[in-house]
Order: sequence, then structure tokens, then C-alpha cells
Amino acid sequence: MSKVDFYILPTDALSARLDFACKLCEKAWRLGHRVYLHCQDAEQRNALDERLWHFKGEAFVPHDPAEANAEAAVALGLGDDAGTHRDLLINLGAEVPGFVGQFERVAEIVVEEPVIRQAARERFRFYREQGYALQDHRLQRL
Repeated sequence: MSKVDFYILPTDALSARLDFACKLCEKAWRLGHRVYLHCQDAEQRNALDERLWHFKGEAFVPHDPAEANAEAAVALGLGDDAGTHRDLLINLGAEVPGFVGQFERVAEIVVEEPVIRQAARERFRFYREQGYALQDHRLQRL
């Protein structure tokens, strides 16, 4: 069963959520893991696409939309199919995706924005009721 980590950021800025997703993604990718970033919508996916190219100056994380390259080491996806990814799911959607069980690790990134926080509570409750191993990380700074 997947291990689920909730990263609680000390800000209400939605952009901080995307920036932290990029940091997690880069770390996992550098360690040789395949990463699936599950996006809420196309607008969020486009914002992540831009950030992954530029978030660390000249460094970047190679990635593709999941539909364009299902085998990409880092895939940005929408919808109900994560393909063959199994290592890390970074869920930026409002709900738990149906394919969550195929991943070894799941990362949920929470900011202090009320709608995001409430949706995260509901996801936490779902994971707990389903018996997932849960861990929360309350970050003091970004």
C-alpha cells in the first residue's frame, strides 16, 4: 500500500504549491524515480510545464504531458490514467485520483488557502479510512 506524505506549507500562495511540487519532482527525478504530477486542470499543467523549465535558473527537469509520452521520467497528467508510472505521484488535484494505489509514494501539497486546505482534509480522511500510511510535514519556511 502507498505511503502518503502531506507537505503543509506556511503560506496561502497557490504559486508556492507549484514551486514546492517542482522541488519534490526534481529531487525524486535526480534520485532516479519516475514521477507523475497529477494536475487539477490544463491551466495548472501549463503553469507547471513552465516552472519545470525555469524554476532553478539554468537547471530544468525534463518532462512531457502524459498523453504525449506515457513513458516520460516525469509526466504531467490530467484525467484517470497514470500509465505505467509507479514510483511517485504528486497529486495537485482536488480529489484522490482513482489510480493512487499503483504508486509506492504519494505527495500531497497543502497551502493555507481555505479551499485547498479543506480539500486536503477530505483527502487525508479518505487515505486514513482506506488504511494508507500517512505522514505530515509542517514546513516552517519555504
